[in-house]
Amino acid sequence: MESVFWIGVVGCLYSYLVYPVVLMLFPKSRDGGSRTVAPVPVMSIIIAGHNEEARIVPKLENTLALSYPRDRLEIIVASDASSDGMDGIVLGYQERGVRLVRSEVRKGKEHAQLLAIAHAHGEILVFTDTGTEIPGEALMRLADRFSDPRIGAVSSEDRFVSRDGSLVGEGAYVKYEMWLRRLESQHAGLVGLSGSFFAARRAVCETWDAETPSDFNAAIGCARKGLVAVTEPGVVGYYADIKDARKEYRRKLRTVLRGIVGLARHRETLNPFTYGLFSVQIWSHKVMRWLVPWFMLVTFASSLFLWRSGVFFRFAALAQLIFYTVVAAAFMAPWLRKSVFLRIGYYFVQVNIAIAHASLLFLAGRRMTMWEPSKR
Repeated sequence: MESVFWIGVVGCLYSYLVYPVVLMLFPKSRDGGSRTVAPVPVMSIIIAGHNEEARIVPKLENTLALSYPRDRLEIIVASDASSDGMDGIVLGYQERGVRLVRSEVRKGKEHAQLLAIAHAHGEILVFTDTGTEIPGEALMRLADRFSDPRIGAVSSEDRFVSRDGSLVGEGAYVKYEMWLRRLESQHAGLVGLSGSFFAARRAVCETWDAETPSDFNAAIGCARKGLVAVTEPGVVGYYADIKDARKEYRRKLRTVLRGIVGLARHRETLNPFTYGLFSVQIWSHKVMRWLVPWFMLVTFASSLFLWRSGVFFRFAALAQLIFYTVVAAAFMAPWLRKSVFLRIGYYFVQVNIAIAHASLLFLAGRRMTMWEPSKR
């Protein structure tokens, strides 16, 4: 039982702590490389949306204001069978160079993007959502990164902006994720990009799977082409807080379930003999993280079982019991989440409950490939 306890502990820590340390100690496989001198590439911005009439105008105005040569840029709105006034609004922007590509049947974000890819002319495809604000210089920074021929995709870095501007648990978590992505960029590349704002070479999108999350599509496409997906700290996407916090759990649940479904559809990427270090990173970043809630359960149960085996195990059991009690209190009394530490703890537990829930749904045969944009 002591062995079971330590397996649980290592399982809890591996994805979040051990894996990043291993990456830091592992020799960097890419150090920047040579860059080509060429005109800025033709870019196609693909804005995916479903019933986004309330947000499409600010998004289009933001996109049209970006600093990039107009003769090297096209803007496409991929409508996922929108039934509100969004498509009509987009058609009103045709004279300003905006094109509408519409899916007549709602099949999800990635299917709408696939249709847009077929109509796009750009060498570089930029994927973004209606709820993402892009800084003016972002496209030129992306073009600079793609001057390195080994780079197949570039991810933005997330900036989570709460309504009052304060740090929340997810804000701290997002900062950790961005740090981890920078480490992965120095090795086999990202195993997932910021799905609401990233760019990829057209060749990377040749095998686009309409039932796999777009960020994983780009990562797999790079690995297949012998290219690397990287994060760029100078390219950011700004996201507003979700207005209805009660919907946050459902968003996490959808995200994890879609991620599990995507990996299940591309199980070949788990084979290190085919995909090398990229496969190891998938195991470490995705699979092991999805196992954390079960390792947490094993650790807690085994520490209770070992209560009489020594002071250390009694302390471990009490520490976990206090932690979960405090998190439960933060759930019942939201004002407790004003503490940064309580917010982070609350968010960590909430994420892992969502992971466990999504895992059980997947094992029960539930599949979720339909995209539901979060209201912010």
